[in-house]
Amino acid sequence: MTIITDNRTDAIAEELLGALRGGYTVPPLTDRYLDMTIDEAYRVSLQALRAREAEGERLIGKKIGVTSRAVQEMLNVHQPDFGFLTDRMLYANGSTISLAQAGLIQPRAEGEIAFMLSDDLPASGVTRDAVLAATEWVAPCFEIVDSRIEAWKIRIQDTVADNASCGVFVIGEARVSPRELDLASVRMTIHQNDALVAEGSGAAVQGHPAEAVAWLANTLGAYGLPLRRGDLILSGALAPLLPVTAGDRFALTIEGLGSSHIAFC
Repeated sequence: MTIITDNRTDAIAEELLGALRGGYTVPPLTDRYLDMTIDEAYRVSLQALRAREAEGERLIGKKIGVTSRAVQEMLNVHQPDFGFLTDRMLYANGSTISLAQAGLIQPRAEGEIAFMLSDDLPASGVTRDAVLAATEWVAPCFEIVDSRIEAWKIRIQDTVADNASCGVFVIGEARVSPRELDLASVRMTIHQNDALVAEGSGAAVQGHPAEAVAWLANTLGAYGLPLRRGDLILSGALAPLLPVTAGDRFALTIEGLGSSHIAFC
């Protein structure tokens, strides 16, 4: 995608990067830029990504956000979006992450299924079956979403511009072919500090997690950003988001996929 920038795009991208680096929030963009479109918000996100790459971060994949009804209702955002994953966002499974050092401001945990592509996907007409055929493995994943927008007061343009509210993530050790199980029917449980706090199924993500990846492939294709072999894709939350505080420990298990663990200090 050719990034067409202007003074406003540059200013918003720099503001959000400053908030990311400084660990603070800013007022909602949609309260200040009433005419902001989703396309402009994606230009802001891409501009910020290019700045991060210039500083040495490496793009390793994409994430899909706001895919389940539970998350849409929680955030009052009623369509999916996408963001970019870099190597600095990835932590080892089982890590204890310092909220301050990771720059997390108002984090929330979500359990989901990660996809690793073994083949390129076309820029349009991608189906669930095409995604499954092009996927090398799936794995359980914790994504810790975060928002640089104060109090999570977001509309779709706010979260899109803010890199789909990306934070950090961990991937479980399991590597399973998506053709070995029905991803729509798998069940997930999440424990927080040893207490069961959330349950969900693969069907919560647009009926099937691969449907979300197909949506991403077709959406990115329209922006000239096709999904490629080696891309890591986080497909969206299977259950509502869970607030995170220092001292919390989280563990998720997905039937047939194994587990993932993360803790915070």
